[in-house]
Formats: sequence, C-alpha cells, structure tokens
Amino acid sequence: MLFINSVSIGAIPDAWRYAVITPIAKGGIASYLSNYRPISLTSGICKVMERVIVKYLSDYLFAHKLISRHQHGFITRRSTSSNLLDTLNDWTLAVDNSDGIAAAYIDFAKAFDSVSHQKLLYKLQNYGISGNLLNWIKNFLSGRLQFTKVGDIFSPYRHLSSGVIHGSCLGPLLFVIYVNDVVSLFGEDCVFKLYADDMKLYMHMNSSSSSYCASRLQNYLDRLAHWSRIWQLNIAYQKFSIQSTFLPCYADW
Repeated sequence: MLFINSVSIGAIPDAWRYAVITPIAKGGIASYLSNYRPISLTSGICKVMERVIVKYLSDYLFAHKLISRHQHGFITRRSTSSNLLDTLNDWTLAVDNSDGIAAAYIDFAKAFDSVSHQKLLYKLQNYGISGNLLNWIKNFLSGRLQFTKVGDIFSPYRHLSSGVIHGSCLGPLLFVIYVNDVVSLFGEDCVFKLYADDMKLYMHMNSSSSSYCASRLQNYLDRLAHWSRIWQLNIAYQKFSIQSTFLPCYADW
C-alpha cells in the first residue's frame, strides 16, 4: 500500500531522501580524497521499492529495444566478462584477416555525480517515460541530503543538486539511460563497447588504410568531446589512452 500510494502521487517520504556516505577506496594513495568512491547507505524500504521500479522500467526499455546492445554495465546477463568476450572475438577475427586494430579507451570523470537531473528527466521523457513514474523519479532525485561517516566522525549534511546515487538500486539504471544515446555518434566502421561510464572505441584497418582510420577515429573522438560538453560529463583525459598496430602518433591525441 505504501508503494502504490507513493507512485500514485509521484513522491517519496522525506525520510527516504537521507543517505550516509561511506567512502570506499578505489586504489592509489590513501590520503587523496579523489581515490575514494562515495557509497550511499539509504533507506532499506526505499531500496525495495527501487527494485520494483527497476524491474518494470527495465522490462519496458528492453521490450522496446531502447537500450543499446553495446552497453554491458548494470544490465541483466551482461557484465565485464561479456564486454571482454565480445572484444576478444572481434580482435581475433581481425588478426585472422591480417588486420590491425586502433583502439581508444575513454573514461568520464565523476560520471555518476555529474548527471544533470534536468537533462536526465528530458531523456526519460524522450524514451516514453511519463506520468506518475516520471514524477516519482523526479521526486526521488530532488531534495536529497547526505553526510559522510568515517569511524565515529560525521560531516555536516550536504544538499545534492546533481548526480545519481552510488549504492542505490535505481541509480545505475538511470545512468545507463543517461549515456545510452552516445552510441548514435559512431558509424558502422567504428565498434564501441560500454561498461557504464567506461568506453572503448576500435576500428579495423591495414597498413594502406591507417591514415584514413586515423582521420575517422579523430572525427569520432571530436564528436564524443562535443557530446560530453553538452551533457556535462567531463572526460577524464588523464585516463585516456590510444593503442594501435599501424596508426602514427598524432600530437592532438
């Protein structure tokens, strides 16, 4: 009854908006704050409802084939393993055909925290999500408060004006929806694989087509940079990398 009433009015109880942040080390120097991932501990009851929303939202998106098949993150029956196996298969075929591979690896900086709520809601509407469900998601994202706990020490409350929640059930799916249209940037000559905010692009080539592939790959990277500015997802250039068998080293890479 609580869940039905919540969806029918498109709102959640205020108690569901609070989160305790537990910093989880990602690696690197422990004293650098940027080396920690903020995991949100939220209401258990709210997470149960989120799972219901995720189930029906996922069923709708897959029934209408709205989620790209190249996305392997937070998708049922897809994972880092399926991402790797698809790539390995493509590269093995390239080797068998005596072709080379030019691959670019891209990561977005603080991607989950940078998602614009207004632009996310715009994309949800374009995918046909409306009415009480859209209002519920909007209410779920707005007015959230969090504080960080380290040992027995608590930080002051902070208001969240952007981003989807780390550690929530609904947050990862919302992020997948937010980046889903990035696949429209690339042509048939460029293969791309996604795992949430991690992306790799690669092209098959040979020694006679290396200059053409360099130009095409640069064009796709320019499109991606433009897309990232529009949707406010900054590329982590320090993690950017290009690996190639034939391509010359271009200064702007």
